[in-house]
Amino acid sequence: MNFNAILQRCLALVTKPKEEWEKIKGEDTSIAALFTQYAMILAAIPALAGFIGYSLIGINFGLGTFRIPAGRGLLWAIFQYVLALVGVYVMGLIIDLLASSFGAEKNLKESMKIAVYAWTPVWVAGILLLIPSLSVITLIVSLYALFLFYLGIKIVKNPPEDKAMAYFVVTLIVAIVVSLLINYLARVIAFPGIGSFMGRL
Repeated sequence: MNFNAILQRCLALVTKPKEEWEKIKGEDTSIAALFTQYAMILAAIPALAGFIGYSLIGINFGLGTFRIPAGRGLLWAIFQYVLALVGVYVMGLIIDLLASSFGAEKNLKESMKIAVYAWTPVWVAGILLLIPSLSVITLIVSLYALFLFYLGIKIVKNPPEDKAMAYFVVTLIVAIVVSLLINYLARVIAFPGIGSFMGRL
């Protein structure tokens, strides 16, 4: 998938998500391609933007500008990037593991499609970390990611109508736990002693 194709997919998931999920469902792709040609590229956005925002630009408190030391910032970016990809992969495994419990077909490749593509708006919104004070907006964008997640489960996994919402809710709970764990690990490992401060940003 080239840059133009990635851009088109991102736009389509925002402007016509139902149609795009139907298209995604019928695509013949590999799990390796999902990560190397899409996830690994987009996941770099918040990692790089966060490094630049927190370590190079800094956070202005009115009385001065606080910057994370570049070495620590780079370490955070690396861990954030790696753990984000690991988290998406684990999420795909969980989606597939729960499939049969909700009447959906177990198919790891299709489950990975949901985990990867539903995270698109969060990765793209990561560009806002260039200005740390705007990072709260990523929380709002996450709400749209949840909508994409629900549509993905409903369309790609196609569980019975009466079980679709339950499937979504259970996987969502797991997704939240995984996401919180990833962010916590990235901060604690990269910023020992100031992880709690980063958590308030």
